[in-house]
Amino acid sequence: MHSRAFILTGLAMVAFAGNSLLTRAALRETGIDAASFTSIRLASGALVLWGLVVLRGHGISGSGNWWSALALFGYGAAFSFAYIDLSTGMGALLLFGAVQATMIGYGLWQGERLEPLQWLGFLMAFGGLAGLLMPGLSAPPIASSALMIGAGVAWGIYSLRGRAAGDATRVSSGNFARAVAFALVLSLLMVDQASLDAAGTGYALASGAITSALGYAIWYTALPMIRAVTAATVQLTVPVIAALGGIVLLGEPLTLRLVLAGAAILGGIWLVVLEKQQTAKA
Repeated sequence: MHSRAFILTGLAMVAFAGNSLLTRAALRETGIDAASFTSIRLASGALVLWGLVVLRGHGISGSGNWWSALALFGYGAAFSFAYIDLSTGMGALLLFGAVQATMIGYGLWQGERLEPLQWLGFLMAFGGLAGLLMPGLSAPPIASSALMIGAGVAWGIYSLRGRAAGDATRVSSGNFARAVAFALVLSLLMVDQASLDAAGTGYALASGAITSALGYAIWYTALPMIRAVTAATVQLTVPVIAALGGIVLLGEPLTLRLVLAGAAILGGIWLVVLEKQQTAKA
């Protein structure tokens, strides 16, 4: 990987982890409610992506679709509500595990076959997730955990739908714009619980405009420069970066449960991805 690809990839991973940090910080330390955070995040992301498309001289008519937008909204809303109670690292790990499980599960449903080492990795990841959710003093809240897993499934669906959707930035722009409509409906339904302040709004704007919109644009710029196996494995760093950010910036504790479960989940997924690439080369 040459230096430009390395820098872009690193920036994208930090941006993705930043979404967890910004959302957790907003919903723990400011007065903003989760529905308003979601609406502002999606709206600011849509605006920045639209600007990027216009700067590139491309029209946006016909880009994206409502089903993908619904999946994007489902991810964004569940992600926000989950981070009311989940720590940064815990949320990122649950999200990432659910995304990968969804995409691997879809491959199996489509007829893909796992090699023995991949099955070992899959079982490791599943065992790590089960261990993460087992009752105990450091167990995450079950409702918030379910929401984050749902967010991961929604993001996995969104990613699968976007594989052959065309220009990534243009399609993302259209999907974000459509997702805003769903988010506004949610905000209207929860208007009695609406709460805004300057700090929370700032976090939501940064999450949408910078770590979402610009993060995606940077990632899609880097993707053609790196190998598929590199693209898959480098994303394993996102929960780690998020967890470290939560510890350093938000003062969150590092629990033995998170370390052991994280090692099992990320190590298991790494085995699945690596063996898949080796099998494809054979």
